[in-house]
Amino acid sequence: MIYFVTVNYYSTSLVEKLVSSILLNQDVDCQVIIVNNSPDDDSIHSLKSEFIFILEAGDNLGFGKGCNLGLNWISNQNSEAIIWLINPDAYLVESSVKQASLFFETYPEVSILGTVVYEPTGKIWFGNGQFFADKGTIIADDCLSPELEVLPYIEMTWVTGCSLIINLRNFNYCPQFDEDYFLYYEDFDFCRRYAKQGHIIALTKQISIIHQPSSITGTIPDEKIKHSTYSYLLTLEKHTSKLVLLYRLSRITVSALISLQTNNKISVNELKGVLLYCRRFVL
Repeated sequence: MIYFVTVNYYSTSLVEKLVSSILLNQDVDCQVIIVNNSPDDDSIHSLKSEFIFILEAGDNLGFGKGCNLGLNWISNQNSEAIIWLINPDAYLVESSVKQASLFFETYPEVSILGTVVYEPTGKIWFGNGQFFADKGTIIADDCLSPELEVLPYIEMTWVTGCSLIINLRNFNYCPQFDEDYFLYYEDFDFCRRYAKQGHIIALTKQISIIHQPSSITGTIPDEKIKHSTYSYLLTLEKHTSKLVLLYRLSRITVSALISLQTNNKISVNELKGVLLYCRRFVL
């Protein structure tokens, strides 16, 4: 059994497409858990079925907290489950579920597995996650390592939460996203925390999905910039030195202030993200 978890935020039509792609991959038993972060949107309930379960969040909890609801629910049902976290604006390609099941049968040592993520055009959207702690640089590459042509998987610094598979049997307790995050960089933090505990974080070319970038966050660009700025600074606080954090914080702030005259909207929301982050130290 593979359990899928997706977090819905006014995206019923996208979730419906995702569910349809899962139904076409019925080589392996599946169950879909939809965490509903938009409780006043009743349309999502039209998707309920014997293999689709809806968890009501009661509010917009953000991505990480929403995923935690799904993870905890599944862990209580099956503490050795394979859990596939997938964005609502993504969908599977043929045989993805079968490939995922075979992968963990063959390579049970992997705890957190990323898949290659393509755009509908065929362009790679995510093929490599890198991190340079001394500079505070976090990179999501759109190219694949040549090693993936010959190896079943390669270890990664981090993989995207857009399509992330968790092998629960390798954990003594249900893994959790850090609830300090609302949106963005929670997948990076998740991977780095569990890598430090000795878990293998990997990427495989054997499994892939299609993602429609910014189908949801693109509708709220101001919030996207604010939360991305906040979460980036939070991530530096947790995973780099104070010197790197102060350098990046100063650089973002000064750059936004300089750009206020020419790029007002972006700069204003970057500054809102900076202020949101700085509030952590005064509340």
